[in-house]
Amino acid sequence: MSNKLVLIDGNSIAYRAFFALPLLNNDKGVYTNAVYGFTTMLLRMLEEEKPTHLLVAFDAGKTTFRHKTYNEYKGGREKTPSELSEQFPLLRELLDAFQIKHYQLENYEADDIIGTISHKAQAENWQVKVFSGDKDLLQLVSDQIDVSLTKKGISDVKTYNPSTLVEEMEISPEQVIDLKALMGDKSDNIPGVPGVGQKTAVKLLKQYETLENLYDHLDEVSGKKLKENLTNYKEDAFMSKELATINQSSPLEIGLADVQYDGYEHTKVRTIFTELGFQSLIGRISGDEAEEGEASDPISEIEFTKVEEITGELFTGRDAFDIEILDENYHNEKMIGAAIVNENGNFYIPIELLEESDLFKNWAEDNSKVKYVFDAKKITVLLNRLNIAIKGIQFDLLLASYLINPSDNNHDIPAISHRFGKTDIMLDEEVYGKGAKKGLPDDASKYEEHIVRKTSMIHLLKDQMEEALSDNKQLDLLMDLELPLALVLGEMEATGVKVDRERLKGMGKELTERLNVLENDIQELAGESFNVNSPKQLGPILFEKLELPVIKKTKTGYSTSADVLEQLAGKHPIIEKLLLYRQLKKLDSTYIAGLLRVIHNDSEKIHTRFNQALTQTGRLSSIDPNLQNIPIRIEEGRKIRQAFVPSKAGWKILAADYSQIELRVLAHIAKDEKLQAAFKNDKDIHTQTAMDVFHVKEEEVTSNMRRQAKAVNFGIVYGISDYGLSQNLGITRKEAKRFIERYLESYPAVRDYMKAIVQEAKQNGYVTTIMNRRRYLPDITSRNFNVRSFAERTAMNTPIQGSAADIIKLAMIELDTRLKEEKTQAKLLLQVHDELILEVPEDELEAMEKLVVDVMENAIDLSVPLKVDASHGDTWYDAK
Repeated sequence: MSNKLVLIDGNSIAYRAFFALPLLNNDKGVYTNAVYGFTTMLLRMLEEEKPTHLLVAFDAGKTTFRHKTYNEYKGGREKTPSELSEQFPLLRELLDAFQIKHYQLENYEADDIIGTISHKAQAENWQVKVFSGDKDLLQLVSDQIDVSLTKKGISDVKTYNPSTLVEEMEISPEQVIDLKALMGDKSDNIPGVPGVGQKTAVKLLKQYETLENLYDHLDEVSGKKLKENLTNYKEDAFMSKELATINQSSPLEIGLADVQYDGYEHTKVRTIFTELGFQSLIGRISGDEAEEGEASDPISEIEFTKVEEITGELFTGRDAFDIEILDENYHNEKMIGAAIVNENGNFYIPIELLEESDLFKNWAEDNSKVKYVFDAKKITVLLNRLNIAIKGIQFDLLLASYLINPSDNNHDIPAISHRFGKTDIMLDEEVYGKGAKKGLPDDASKYEEHIVRKTSMIHLLKDQMEEALSDNKQLDLLMDLELPLALVLGEMEATGVKVDRERLKGMGKELTERLNVLENDIQELAGESFNVNSPKQLGPILFEKLELPVIKKTKTGYSTSADVLEQLAGKHPIIEKLLLYRQLKKLDSTYIAGLLRVIHNDSEKIHTRFNQALTQTGRLSSIDPNLQNIPIRIEEGRKIRQAFVPSKAGWKILAADYSQIELRVLAHIAKDEKLQAAFKNDKDIHTQTAMDVFHVKEEEVTSNMRRQAKAVNFGIVYGISDYGLSQNLGITRKEAKRFIERYLESYPAVRDYMKAIVQEAKQNGYVTTIMNRRRYLPDITSRNFNVRSFAERTAMNTPIQGSAADIIKLAMIELDTRLKEEKTQAKLLLQVHDELILEVPEDELEAMEKLVVDVMENAIDLSVPLKVDASHGDTWYDAK
């Protein structure tokens, strides 16, 4: 058998993989996306090339022999991201597991290693294949040496031999160096000749063949400016050629015999795949059988049937199902099409067929027919439009991905698929475009195929993702908490909450009048008329005319940002007026005008979307519009809640709020007996803390003591520092530090918890909540103090805040169940942090108040009682 040598440019391929794939952590919080991408390329290469000899070459460092020629060589490059540099040791471990030789040489680049060893192989008449993302290596192309360059990411590769190089670039391999000498290379900071681009350089080389010959005939070159530049920058051109030339006689300490490749032991590779979290690649290791139903390779083609009539044969009872929309806000969006994928095949279903089919409705509403979906909440809302109440959802790709890695900010189907090794799927924007150009392609088969392919990914990935969740002991978290909650949230979104449009408009008019008065007051205090909304006009008035101390300057002048104004509070009456003006201005534009824009004309309701797969703590967020962030610290903000009313006359709004849930969770997790006793005895926790910290009796606790105790109570939950507490209380850092010390002396179990949870995070790379939700903390071992400190505070807070989020989610699921069991008319409308909002008929009010409190207080069994405050009124405002 003839020898075949494969040479891989390790740094180049790792860089390409890193930037091609979203950041990915394994279960220890270690970044792995570059290693993962490199591995998929490596596996494909081993399968296709079957090399007898193999080497991965790496750069040895920043300085090479080329820097002696030109000190600025590669000088413009940005520093390697730490998220990538951390992965190179892992990459070398992976290559060791594959029993692949890797090598670097001080003072030389990977290109030089590849050039030298490929030169030796060519002399022995071996076939050579080089893999890189760097066009410099094209100079090595010959009858025996092919160079494969990554074009897009790492999956799209173009292979060059002498003929394809001439065909595509119109130059020979020998001319690659001359090309770079003339046009330079910004990425390597090689200067070249100014004004000479690729087109001009190729034209010159076609005419004169080499750089040397070009300069021998410089007087023949046409174009005054071109000839002038070539003359003035001759030294740069020849220096650039020297820099671009790969050294093919580098002093390597290895030879061809050292890079012989005899394959790998699949058990070693399986072990490192498991450590790295590459479960999706295990099936591709020779010697391992892919599990039933699991594709060992990314799909390259997909056949599908466009359904013309829905029949019973379409469904198997274990079906992947998805509906496509173009916009994230599915409440306003037209449905494009749907797909079902099962063991019978891949099926595209036009939306009009779903709307008309009783068979589809029967299947969707049959709880015994198992469905696998992406975003169960979205599916619930969309089918609700067709008067279909979907049941039987047993897997949600979106929620599974979110639980496996909550730090990822992209959980769409293509991104998830790529993270799990299924790379043959287009991004949505490649199909639909983006921004103003977003829309359906003219060729309907393109998006029909895309919808089917996305649905097929749900089918392909289900088992792998369930296995990953099971390994993390999180399968129950998906099945018992997040998935049931998605269906509850879907119903809440579809129900919506009614808004009194006229009342909201009236508030807008009142705010406008208040703003006009404030504007006049501000101008009077300034002694002149000016645009209150213009920082450029406001700055000179505050810092020159009124001579207030300058806090911060920007490139355009004085900063008048909110934090600057807050620091100036008390120094002049104009400041308080400005702060209030800005608060009311934001209320008017963001909330009054913003809410009026999203009221549905037919129902007079707002249908907010609850984002279930966003926060790393597990808390829900609200969007389109955000109803969780309506400001309630000022009365004008609280009054906006007056516009939220029941959907039927005579009904009431019921609000039920957990009391100090995070402190109760802290008492439970930290097992602090003092804290637990205070809650068990229904003491005011802030008064109790003041008593413990200041060593006073209850009657001796002043309002200031209680205020300080409250600040430290809630601050401890968030890992507050002495600086943070000093800012909250207006005391010195020394006083704040002593206050925290006294608190931790009073509650030693809390201090022990804080130390233990940080150590646990350092050991595991993550922390967990009561329901085993994980948050990965890769920065917990950072050498940067500020970065590490933030990670430590996050480690302290997440189990508390995340567990509180778990608890209210449990309460929502149970409350939904009870409402349906007891056939009440009451409906759950909103969740806002630790509060649930319902609309209730007046005749159900008394029973419902007891029911909601009972469900919320008994959602979970803690070592301390949960307490819920419930109240009702004609509006959301009145309910509080």
